[in-house]
Amino acid sequence: MAKAKKVYVCSECGEDSPKWVGKCPSCGEWNTYKEHFLAKKETLSDRRSVQKTSSSGKERPKPTILQDIKAGNTQRVSTPDGELNRVLGGGIVNGSIILIGGQPGIGKSTLLLQLAIQLPIKILYVSGEESEEQIKMRADRIGNPASECYILTETAVDKILNHSDNIEPDLIVIDSIQTLSSPLVESAPGSISQVRECANELQRYAKETDTPVFLIGHINKEGAIAGPKLLEHLVDVVLQFEGDRNHSYRILRTVKNRFGSTNELGIYEMQADGLREVPNPSELLLSQHQEILSGSGVAATMEGMRPMLLETQALVSTAVYGTPQRSATGFDLRRLSMLLAVLEKRCGIHFGANDVFLNIAGGIKSDDPALDLPIVAALISSLEDIAIPRDCCFAGEIGLSGEIRAVNRIDKRIQEANRLGFKKIFISKYNMKGLNVEEYDIEIQILAKVDELYEALFR
Repeated sequence: MAKAKKVYVCSECGEDSPKWVGKCPSCGEWNTYKEHFLAKKETLSDRRSVQKTSSSGKERPKPTILQDIKAGNTQRVSTPDGELNRVLGGGIVNGSIILIGGQPGIGKSTLLLQLAIQLPIKILYVSGEESEEQIKMRADRIGNPASECYILTETAVDKILNHSDNIEPDLIVIDSIQTLSSPLVESAPGSISQVRECANELQRYAKETDTPVFLIGHINKEGAIAGPKLLEHLVDVVLQFEGDRNHSYRILRTVKNRFGSTNELGIYEMQADGLREVPNPSELLLSQHQEILSGSGVAATMEGMRPMLLETQALVSTAVYGTPQRSATGFDLRRLSMLLAVLEKRCGIHFGANDVFLNIAGGIKSDDPALDLPIVAALISSLEDIAIPRDCCFAGEIGLSGEIRAVNRIDKRIQEANRLGFKKIFISKYNMKGLNVEEYDIEIQILAKVDELYEALFR
């Protein structure tokens, strides 16, 4: 066995150095270099004696002139999960490597096990965290297991690839990448070097055999996927599984996709028998109460290419303990402070002596600029204790000078509001260019400045 080589690896970006440095020259972070030992051994490709042709019988890649390449030949495997198909851009691309990250207990393993037992293809499900009995219990709770789903509890990447050579699956699921280890690296599983080396071997195998690979990744306390940033650059697709564990809704958001749009998301509802698709989230996320209450406004938002109506709830009350509180759930707190400043400066509505609490109903997080207008309407409604009519919704961005700016895809927002039975929608007058009002059965109220909203709703 060759002597181990000592290197220092940045825990943020994966950059290595023969000696310790205080500031990483690649990502600029301080005190992130950790000591690792690397052993020079033969590569896994040598140990597994990879031939000139892959196990699928396809020839190894050769240089090709760009003009000779035929576009549109990407083969996809459509899944029974419509929401997953949406975020992947239409299905699973053969030979792709897909990374899914999320908080512990959010449902990553449930999502992929549910996919594994529903697809009518041969699947190798590798778990380094659970036993075969635990996976069997979860599969029985979700549904009838498929006969072609193989379960393997192994953490050595070379043994996993050897088993895969014998089984020749059509899809591989790894739960999780942080539990794998490679014999080429002597550091502990989950370290920067191990995650990088295991991901490299899995990517090489996926491209050689044209087998798609799903990787489950843990996240750190900042919410980013644990391991080197190189991991996200290495894979073809990065999906983020989000949601509040106290709510039943989960969001699968596309962060990176080499085969489709990154502006897509899928919505699920966590139930006792697994994750259920939510094809029409607007009807579920809107309030079901019959009473007309103040401080509630409906926003016509866009999440990628999907229109969605969200309920914004605001509570404005007199501050009791001197310094007013500002709290926002599902919305940027700094953006809320900016909107309060605009209302005080441009409309003369003062919130300085009041506590302000804001919530996006359903545990949903959104950064759509069109949320500005419904949030401002909900804030004024709570302050004046005047309810907004339930058949009204809003879509507009508010600038620092108090103007209501245009938002994108206004036609889809109006169509969604019209479909759900709303009678009036407030939008920016700058969205009227090229918009045919006669196409819709909903009344369109145009606004130019935020003080016009106050006049239209509360006077």
